Amino acid sequence: MTNPRPILQVALDILDLDRAVRIAGEAIQGGVDWIEVGTPLIKSEGMNAVRTMRDNFHDKTILADMKTMDTGALEVEMAVKSGADIIIILGSSDNSTISEAIRAADKYGARLMTDMISVPDPVSRAKELEQLGVDIINIHVGIDLQMTGTKPIDVLKKMRDEIQIPIAIAGGLDADSAAKAVLYGADIVIVGGNIVRTSDVTASARKIRQSMDKPNASIIKNLPIEEETRLLLTQVSTPNISDAMHRKGAMHGLFPLNPGLKMVGPAVTVQTFEGDWAKTVEAIDVAREGDVIVIYNGGNDRVAPWGELATLSCINKGIAGVVIDGAVRDVDDIRKLEFPLFAKAVVPNAGEPKGFGEINAEIKCAGQVVRQGDYIVGDDNGVVVVPKERAYELARRAVEVEKNENRIRDEIIKGSTLSKVMHLEKWEKK
Repeated sequence: MTNPRPILQVALDILDLDRAVRIAGEAIQGGVDWIEVGTPLIKSEGMNAVRTMRDNFHDKTILADMKTMDTGALEVEMAVKSGADIIIILGSSDNSTISEAIRAADKYGARLMTDMISVPDPVSRAKELEQLGVDIINIHVGIDLQMTGTKPIDVLKKMRDEIQIPIAIAGGLDADSAAKAVLYGADIVIVGGNIVRTSDVTASARKIRQSMDKPNASIIKNLPIEEETRLLLTQVSTPNISDAMHRKGAMHGLFPLNPGLKMVGPAVTVQTFEGDWAKTVEAIDVAREGDVIVIYNGGNDRVAPWGELATLSCINKGIAGVVIDGAVRDVDDIRKLEFPLFAKAVVPNAGEPKGFGEINAEIKCAGQVVRQGDYIVGDDNGVVVVPKERAYELARRAVEVEKNENRIRDEIIKGSTLSKVMHLEKWEKK
């Protein structure tokens, strides 16, 4: 591609056309070059979505993400006549469909982009598509796969030297990863949620535009997945996480001893009985810095297995917090220590260190199964358990929930209402 400036494309993967037009206008103010009418918007509003974008943004390149798998010529013709300059079809389509789409695009003076989502060998397929005559290859990692940690830049590194036609890249990109994509040779950077689901679309687009225009090689680094997971979970609320988990994982009956404090970390579990505090304090020595101690006290809320001295010991070890399915005491002193602690009751009574119980066994705490290493997140809304094998994925999904809420909040602040923003009547189950 000869364009000296990489192209920023916004993907409008939302359901409502009026919101899409408004967001597109805000994104253009931030430096977006191309407007993609996303597949969800096309499914919701039909070709009218493409026509409306063309009517509102005469001087911008409009893309229609048709996700075509068959009838290539028909769907290309439909999109072009509605105002699309570039039509996106699936790279996994049969070659006959690709060829028909190319012929139709040539006939109407449009271009064809092939989306490589879920293509098993994207580099080899890209070579074939280039030979067939497509105009642009889109390296695309879908949302569900993004959540598991798969990154489109890994494919870009392998593909850039293998084909000569322009390469677009999509899949959870933000300012940093957009800059990385440019450094690795992307011609077109496609961003969805990190523009359209933010509270300030223009500012978000501008930040990404600036990072693409002056990419810094020093940003090419990756955090270990455990560190990134913790960072992501720290950025979101327990309601965000609950939504991402479809209302799973929330403990019940707990309250924060120190409101305003948040805890995030892998669980060290403790099974103990009737105020026996031996294993609870021994767990402090087992736990690593950043862990959360989770205690099942046999359902007893009359005798406390935890108090100030145990809390002080946790602070010395750098433990992130404590959850007790049971009672706590010495609350005045613990509050002064400003340590995150969640419990079911406050009592003055201490138990005895008898030594019964087990550390790092699977337990059930406040209604939720907890295993060693499951992530525990607590804030003023409560405590949620995030299964360790899905922690990174669910953290990413929770971030997407937060982005969507930020955008809705912004529209309400500007004078709308929740039901209007969400178009509740339109989308109520019939």
